[in-house]
Amino acid sequence: MAAPAKTKKRDFFDWLHGYTGQKYTTTLLFLLIPIILMILFTIIPAANMFIFSFQDRDQFGVNPEWVGLDNYKTIFTDTSYLSTFRNSLYYLAGSFAQQAVALFIAVLLCSKIRFANLFKGVIFFPYMMNGVAVSLIFRRFFQKGDGITNTEGTLNSIIQMFGGDPVKWLSNPDIVNWCLVFASIWRYIGFDIIMYIGAIQSISPDIYEAADLDGANAWQRFWYIIFPSIRPIVALQLILAIKGAVSVFEIPYIITGGKVGTSTFVIKTIDTAFTYQHVGLASAMAVVLLAIILVVTGIQKAFFKEDK
Repeated sequence: MAAPAKTKKRDFFDWLHGYTGQKYTTTLLFLLIPIILMILFTIIPAANMFIFSFQDRDQFGVNPEWVGLDNYKTIFTDTSYLSTFRNSLYYLAGSFAQQAVALFIAVLLCSKIRFANLFKGVIFFPYMMNGVAVSLIFRRFFQKGDGITNTEGTLNSIIQMFGGDPVKWLSNPDIVNWCLVFASIWRYIGFDIIMYIGAIQSISPDIYEAADLDGANAWQRFWYIIFPSIRPIVALQLILAIKGAVSVFEIPYIITGGKVGTSTFVIKTIDTAFTYQHVGLASAMAVVLLAIILVVTGIQKAFFKEDK
């Protein structure tokens, strides 16, 4: 009975030293280090975050107390946390306006206009800039300068040049979020335009020729040819816009520090963890944000699966 076992063992080593065995061994060795790093720095911290979300603990984890769902109840009942979701609505509204403007500009740039390639490069350039640099530019654009060489922001200086009164752009709760939304649109609209241009240019020219022969005007060409052809890209961009509206961080954090009613859910999470040292509550907020993103991603997957 021992002979078959040795045969099986020998067959395994023969397979291991063969082409197929070497291929799988090499693949496993290449994946081993990334998998270990993913487990150490992604899976284990994520599991700990989920456990921490049910605890009342500080940043050092001294004497953690199990509180069950209290942290989640706080997120959805405390007005200071719910207000951050309200601020996301500003960015959500801005993102829809951004998609409309981006689609309009993309259609213009795909028509026969002069210097179209130059305009594409200029419009896409802000997206290539670092988010911190963009935030600093708009902070100087809206608010007072250093008080010596420039006492007002660039926008107020222009307003005063034409005899107007300076506006407190970043200290007025009624307009400050719209200012931040404007900065966000300026930063990200170039990416949307390039995506729409690529989709529009993939439409067959024969369809346009047939539409011209039928006497279709510009609006009819857009509504009956362009928009139906790029609808999946429009849906994708809207889904990404919703994700971005929920997870806005760097622009409001750098320009206003989350003050004057501009705090977003991510800024509130960071303040809760590192300023107020409520790591358990911050972990629950991170879990909620992850759940929202997963739901939105699931909707996106379902939409495109159905579209196919």
